[in-house]
Amino acid sequence: MNREIVGSLAWAGGIVATALAASLARHLGYVDGDTVTRLVIGLNGLMIAWMGNRMPKRFVPSACARQLRRVTGWSLLLSGLVYAGLWAFAPIPVAVTGGCAAVGGGLIVTLGYCLSLRSRARAG
Repeated sequence: MNREIVGSLAWAGGIVATALAASLARHLGYVDGDTVTRLVIGLNGLMIAWMGNRMPKRFVPSACARQLRRVTGWSLLLSGLVYAGLWAFAPIPVAVTGGCAAVGGGLIVTLGYCLSLRSRARAG
């Protein structure tokens, strides 16, 4: 099986297992509902960071595509870490707003870089 698929399935299984274990711990009274929410959603941010870390390591033949993968990887990595950090430490309303802004900012950086590469390719 492809390494990327195995890694993605491992993340999915880990998040589901963590959610189930945290829900059980909440049901038994060990943790509260906010902790379960923060844990599961914070793992989503770490998964985004993992995907950003893996992205530049895949081979693509074009130098332009390699540049784009590096920028996209960095923006996903940083926005995923900010997202996870906010869900771990910030109040929930701040985590929702700031986390969405961090991931959205990473996507805007990626889209802006795509458009700048496209305009440079047309000009050159």
